[in-house]
Formats: sequence, C-alpha cells, structure tokens
Amino acid sequence: MTVPPSDADGLAKRAAEDAARRSYGKLIACLAAQTRDLSEAEDALAEAFALALKTWPETGAPASPEAWLLTAARRRFLDAARRGKTRKAAIPRLNAMIAELEAEQAADRPIPDDRLRLIFACAHPAIDEAARAPLILQTVLGLDAAAIASAFLVSPAAMSQRLVRAKTKIRDAGVPFAEPDLDALPGRLEAALQAIYAVFTQGWSDPAGADPRSRGLVDEALFLVRLLAALMPNEPEPRGLLALMLYAHARRGARRDREGRFTPLDAQNTALWDEGLIEEAEALMMSALSFGRIGRFQIEAAIQSAHVHRRLGAPTDWAAIVELYDSLLALTGSVVAGLNRALALSRRDGAEAGLQALEGLKDDPRLADYQPYWAARADLCDRAGRTAQAEAAYLRAIGLESDPAVRSALQDRLADMTSRQAC
Repeated sequence: MTVPPSDADGLAKRAAEDAARRSYGKLIACLAAQTRDLSEAEDALAEAFALALKTWPETGAPASPEAWLLTAARRRFLDAARRGKTRKAAIPRLNAMIAELEAEQAADRPIPDDRLRLIFACAHPAIDEAARAPLILQTVLGLDAAAIASAFLVSPAAMSQRLVRAKTKIRDAGVPFAEPDLDALPGRLEAALQAIYAVFTQGWSDPAGADPRSRGLVDEALFLVRLLAALMPNEPEPRGLLALMLYAHARRGARRDREGRFTPLDAQNTALWDEGLIEEAEALMMSALSFGRIGRFQIEAAIQSAHVHRRLGAPTDWAAIVELYDSLLALTGSVVAGLNRALALSRRDGAEAGLQALEGLKDDPRLADYQPYWAARADLCDRAGRTAQAEAAYLRAIGLESDPAVRSALQDRLADMTSRQAC
C-alpha cells in the first residue's frame, strides 16, 4: 500500500528528528574529527538533514539513518572542497572517508562514538574559558544558542558571538581533535562537567517530554557522566556530578501529580522517589568526598542529600543546607547559588531574612529575566506580607515561565494570596 504523501512526510520528519536526538553529537563528532572544521561539519550535517527531509518521503527512511546522514554530510563536504571552499588537500582524504563509510554501511556496522573526544577537544586551553562549556553544548549535544544562553544567563546574541569566536579559534589555531593524554584531562574536566550538567538541566526542565529537542537529554547526560567517572576514577567531581543528577532523577515520578500539576520539592510524596537511585547517589557522594578535594558538584550533591533525608521521616535540616550554600557561594560566586541560599535562609530564619539576602542580588543584570528569581521573590514577599510586591513578582514570574504546569502553579499561588487578602 502506498503511503499518502502527508503521512510519508510525517514519517520522514519523525525519522530525522529521532536521528538528531539520538545521534547529533555522534555525527558532528565523527565529521569534525575527520574534517578538522566544526563550522563546516555543522553546515554539512544541516544540508544532509535537509536532503533527508526531501528524499526520505519518496524512498522511505533508511535502515541506518545515521549512516545515511553521515554519508550525505561527507559528500556535501567533499562537494564544497571540490568547489574550492575548503582545502584542496582534503579531497583525497574525503574520498577515502566516503569509501570507508560505504563499506561500513554495507557491513551494517555502528558509527563510532567520538563524543568524549570532541568534548575534550572543545575544552582545549587555547579556547576561551567562557566558551568551552557552551561550545560543547552546541557541538556535541546539539543545543541551540538560545537554550545555551539561558543556561549561562547571557543573551542569545552574546552567546552566538562567543560560539562563533570559539569555532574560528579552533579552525585558525588548528586545535586538534585527537583525544588528549590522560594527564591533560583534569585541566579540561570542569568545562566538560558544566556542559553535561547543563544538558541534564535542559532535559530535566521538560519532565513531560513535550519539547522534542529535550527528549533523551537526561539519559544522554547520565550516560556521558558515567563514562567520565569510569574514565577518570581518581577525580571526585565526576562522581559528585553523577550523584547530583541521580538525586534529581530519583524524584522524577513525584514532580507532577496525576493531573499533571507541578509539585514543589517540599510537597512531593517521598514514597514516589526512587530509593535505588538515591542509595546509588549517596554512595557516589560519600566516595567523592573521601578524596578530600571538595568541588562544586560534591557540595550540590550534599545539598540534595540533605533534601532527600526527608524520606526517612526527619525534618529538613535547613541550617545545614544554608551552611552548604555558604560553601558553594564562596567556591563559585554563582548568582544562582546566592538565590538558592536566600531561599534556604528564609526557611531557617524567616521570609524577611531571605528577602534581605535577595537585596544583594537584585541589581545583577543576569536575573532580570530569570524566572526562578522572580518566583522566589514572589514567595518571600507573600510570606512576609508584602502583598503588592509579591503580586508584581508573581506576574513577572508567570510571564517568564514557559512550562504550563509551573505557570499554572504560580497563577494558583497568586490567586490564593489574593483571596487571603480579600478575607
């Protein structure tokens, strides 16, 4: 039976989306490792996806979409080389690449996974430190500049410029895509961990899987950090990050109620938490701390450990959490750590204490459009009886929130505050 054109188009689009979610980073890594040019690799892969959307509705998606895309991208790169857009010396190499991949396709062998190699290449010391983690996010994991900018609290335009400069540096300085020696990895580890955590956070922010770009990102981040922890057994921070991510992942089933409404951490049903993941996280955190080299992710894991202790029937130890945030803030100077410290402080010492802590952050331009800041401010003002300020902050937070469930929860809190004032 012939598939109607509209159905064929839909099937082709879904096959391309699945391939992008599953293997974008792997494809870019494979192309960049052989062409030595990130921008050209991205352009070639984009053209390959466009060709797939044109071809697959007529021919059907191939048995190995990734291999098809890689072949098409390499041919596009070869065509560009022949037109003089890339070095003529690359043509023999690219011809060999085409033949090699066609042999791989005939044997139905998987595409090699060069993501970790590319992650560490993007963290090369020659690249500006502020661009390393964002470059990993775009190149290896396929996030767009807007999503990356949001993760690092900068404007999309500024992030785009940062990424372009980094790719130009890689090309012009001839930054190698070879896997660095083991003794060079620790100096590149921080950027790799930052990027992996940002990927996890991007996927975590879409618990319903409504955004196709976010599907699979949590699993991808967990896979990569487990790989890093195994690759670098003498480094505590990969274990700390894995513990942090597992603590969060263990609560995934409690983040929404049966009707899909958002449930904040302190109101979650602890019976829905995954005890096995929590136990694994606890063991990883203790193992990381035993090294005696405390880092950001170990502290953040310890904070999460203090939160999940509530599952044992004990009250949350807000004093300990404040102390941990003090340590995190001293170590990183992170404005997000400062915001979370203010919330923890309000639980220990009251809403006014939390608001006083927020005062020191309010002029930071990175928070102007940061929804969690306005949601926190709304909650603290509400609890402190500052109704007008709370209303303004609630409205700002609602306007900035993209998740319908979280937006609805904020609207409910605003309505509850308004009804209390009317009584």
